[in-house]
Amino acid sequence: MRGAATHRSPRGGGQGPEVGESVTLAGIAIGAVFAVIGAASERLASVWPAIEARRRPASWRTIALATAAGLAAAAVVARSQLPWWATAVYLVLLGLLVVLTATDLEQRRLPHLVLDPLIALALVFVPFNPAVDPMMAIVGGVASVAFLGALAFVVKGGLATGDLYLVAPIGLMLGWPVIFTALFAAAFLAAGTSLGLLAFRRVGMRSYIPFGPFLVGGAVLALLTDSRVLGIVR
Repeated sequence: MRGAATHRSPRGGGQGPEVGESVTLAGIAIGAVFAVIGAASERLASVWPAIEARRRPASWRTIALATAAGLAAAAVVARSQLPWWATAVYLVLLGLLVVLTATDLEQRRLPHLVLDPLIALALVFVPFNPAVDPMMAIVGGVASVAFLGALAFVVKGGLATGDLYLVAPIGLMLGWPVIFTALFAAAFLAAGTSLGLLAFRRVGMRSYIPFGPFLVGGAVLALLTDSRVLGIVR
């Protein structure tokens, strides 16, 4: 994450050690905050939405989501070359995605109370995002919905309508062609997880496994591994 100023070393190198330390401390602090958000989201999903709430006690899933959320946020901060405000927007988007991951895992739901603000923020961010050209953002959003929509038509029952709503803001924040990095990563994560669950007989051949968490996982992997994201292009 870029600061307001950079300090040159005496030999004319890059950033001074104090800049690197401040970024590291920021990453650790934000990672800790997101670990709390991950745990809180998992606990929230056990009681809300109330229609299918099972009020399940804290478990390994609470720890797993807290750990994943914390590491993802810290990595975004460490990798970002964007101005602080743009990095902050990506973190807010990530926070909303964490909440939706929790509700989809627990209740197989992507509530509009969280989904709609995610879509709105992603849309508003399009003309201001220094990492993604506005046209590429729009193409990414449209292409992602079209691709998953076609897949849902072919694979009956494999995707829910909420997945189409979820992939749209992911496409907007990643842009074209990075969105397909996220989609392919999501597909591999889903396939690997499904095979593992089948092998251990945790699910059957006709069991429904929510795809939303894999979309979020693919988006995070794209953010952290694709060199075309989290860098200034305009």
